[in-house]
Amino acid sequence: MSDNSLPLVISAPEPRTLDLIFNPPALARLRAGYRIVETTDSGIAGLHNDILADARYIIGQPPISDALLARMQSLRCVFNVETNLINNMPYETLFERGIHVVTTGAVFAEPVAELGLALAINLARDIVDADLAFREGKELWGGDGNRTARLISGADVGIIGFGDLGKALNRLLSGFRTHTRVFDPWLPPSMLIEHGVEPGSLDEVLSGSDFVFVVASVTSENQGFLGADAFAKMRKGAAFILLSRAGVVDFEALMEAVRSKHIVAASDVFPEEPLSLDHPVRALPGFLRSAHRAGALDIAFKRMGDMVLEDMDLMDRGLPPMRCKRAERETVSRMRSKPVDRN
Repeated sequence: MSDNSLPLVISAPEPRTLDLIFNPPALARLRAGYRIVETTDSGIAGLHNDILADARYIIGQPPISDALLARMQSLRCVFNVETNLINNMPYETLFERGIHVVTTGAVFAEPVAELGLALAINLARDIVDADLAFREGKELWGGDGNRTARLISGADVGIIGFGDLGKALNRLLSGFRTHTRVFDPWLPPSMLIEHGVEPGSLDEVLSGSDFVFVVASVTSENQGFLGADAFAKMRKGAAFILLSRAGVVDFEALMEAVRSKHIVAASDVFPEEPLSLDHPVRALPGFLRSAHRAGALDIAFKRMGDMVLEDMDLMDRGLPPMRCKRAERETVSRMRSKPVDRN
């Protein structure tokens, strides 16, 4: 079989690389089964017309104009391996032509959920501060070191957003016998009930929870929707854990709610990344910080490559993609999550 008889793949996975998302055997299978044209986001439009016309798949999330798409007559699927669907291509035309847009974001659900649970446990038991005090010889022993401690077991928990990450988090919390209430306006109540959680309004989730996990994607409808009023509704001393994107939160209001000691908080994401060295959140007591590392595990990245290969195999046989999550016509253009700048 000659190289020209193999399906053609345009690879522009920035900020990822093929070596990052495919383990060596998987990358070997990719190269053996497909012609790979490696380029950059900005380089796709400059590719020869013969390459564009023959391309069956794109690995990446490059900006695609109507004119560029018109040159890609064999395209079947765009594999978004950055995992943030943004409004940078003509989705309506893609859907009309039957071209799939899929994301590998599900690989991050379990790693992020695990770190989110760890952050919550730390806020409940003051693990980091207790360790720092111990290092300085200022530790408090026994009950004296547990004056603000509490249990997650049996606690009232709220989850804002119930996609792959929310579901993964709920599976972990099930072992703690929590009473979990969920707010997700994009899901019908019956789907939440099927997962063993109670549907609730945003106010009910905020005011009725000891721990609030925010795992909602940023959309055109919810940017900054969690502000001072939202934090004021939370129980005094409740924990707020931000795991999805900082864009859903008024970050200044969040810091003020922590500064006033009304709540404690933890976040894996920030308004700007990397965060400036003089940003006030760095020195804010009651705020636990993680440098956008919750999902960035090698095992998660390598699962991306496996998902891409499996779905390519399905589509090569005339079947729809099943492993990656397909973008929905009604919601994809609303997504506003800013892609990360680094792996």
